Amino acid sequence: MQAIRGVDFSLAEGEIRCLIGPNGAGKSTFFKLLTGQIKPTSGSVRFRGTDLTMLQAHEIARLGIGIKTQQPSVFNGLSVQENLWIAAARHKKGKAIGQSVEAQVERFSLGGFVNSLAGQLAHGQRQWLELGVVLCGDPELILLDEPAAGMTEEERVRTAALILEINRQHPIIVVEHDMSFIRSIAQRITVFNQGMILTEGGAEEVFSNQAVRDVYLGKRAAA
Repeated sequence: MQAIRGVDFSLAEGEIRCLIGPNGAGKSTFFKLLTGQIKPTSGSVRFRGTDLTMLQAHEIARLGIGIKTQQPSVFNGLSVQENLWIAAARHKKGKAIGQSVEAQVERFSLGGFVNSLAGQLAHGQRQWLELGVVLCGDPELILLDEPAAGMTEEERVRTAALILEINRQHPIIVVEHDMSFIRSIAQRITVFNQGMILTEGGAEEVFSNQAVRDVYLGKRAAA
């Protein structure tokens, strides 16, 4: 069985695209194809003219594709500042490292926690820290896997605002199950089902699509 088949996907400069679909629809596999964690058996993956199909994950990362995974992957035994510093030092030198760290501390309101261990942060703060780690690399494209998962309503609202602000400088693809969160950030939505793209369009167009309601939203679509 093919996890992904017949997917024709393109993203415009400066776009934010939301991916939705039921569990097992192929969204995570799609992200793994984009980041080189798995290789396609046919077809190709291209990023700004470069064929990524046979590149290794670290080579793709160097081209500017950054991903924030569903579970925050930060160094729990290091401080907020140390996590950001390590990330920035991979891509910058000299004063630019500190400037990048300061920019993310300010952006994510982490000033009161710079010396706190990442493992001691609240869930939302850890999510923001990981997003800051990704941004320290100045990515050309950002992939976000369920950035609002496990957050409080207040944290979800702030995260939506942060994503929209980040999108001013970076194209973003978001996988998310929280439909209210999707509505708050979506420009265009792609719906995956059974490894294929079911439909694409604006939020209202997608949420009113009966096929989408049947395979994914169900009764929640009426809300």
